[in-house]
Amino acid sequence: MRGADAIKERIDAIVVGGSAGAVEALAILLPALPRHLQAAVFIVLHLPREHPSLLVEIFRSKCSLPVKEAEDKEPVQAGTVYFAPPDYHLLLDRGPQLSLSVDEPVHFSRPSVDVLFESAADLYGARLMGIILSGANADGAAGLAAVHGAGGLTIVQEPGSAQVPVMALSALERSPADFVLSLEQIAALLRTLP
Repeated sequence: MRGADAIKERIDAIVVGGSAGAVEALAILLPALPRHLQAAVFIVLHLPREHPSLLVEIFRSKCSLPVKEAEDKEPVQAGTVYFAPPDYHLLLDRGPQLSLSVDEPVHFSRPSVDVLFESAADLYGARLMGIILSGANADGAAGLAAVHGAGGLTIVQEPGSAQVPVMALSALERSPADFVLSLEQIAALLRTLP
């Protein structure tokens, strides 16, 4: 577990995972991202598979960074927020570039937080920040452990502040987090990123 000085280290990518209650959490966090953020941001939320996602439309006006739905083989652009599309796993490949997959659901979920976090940990290592938000299952626990194992910075929403605490509790049971914070504290931390 590292202290506040860990934030001064270079972060090239931020991965965020959540489920029930996470849209409300993102409404606090995404506006906090600095306009000149150098890191790319990748987000997996558990969504109904049979409907198009409205996340880009919801958050485009709330965020000072470009917000888009991830596309297969798309090169990663720094300072851009990418949402995983419904019914596709989002992975990060060398390049770096985005990769979409229709492999089996993980924890009944596609997209899966674990799949994104594990691929990002492989690619970015210690230059990665992983954030687990409110959610109703254990997806993300193994992924955040992978970020921790790769030397990345790990943040978990304080379970008592989560609309549904299962995802945060599962992550904390699996491995230690560098920070366990309220949404307001996570937002304050994000504002300090270069």
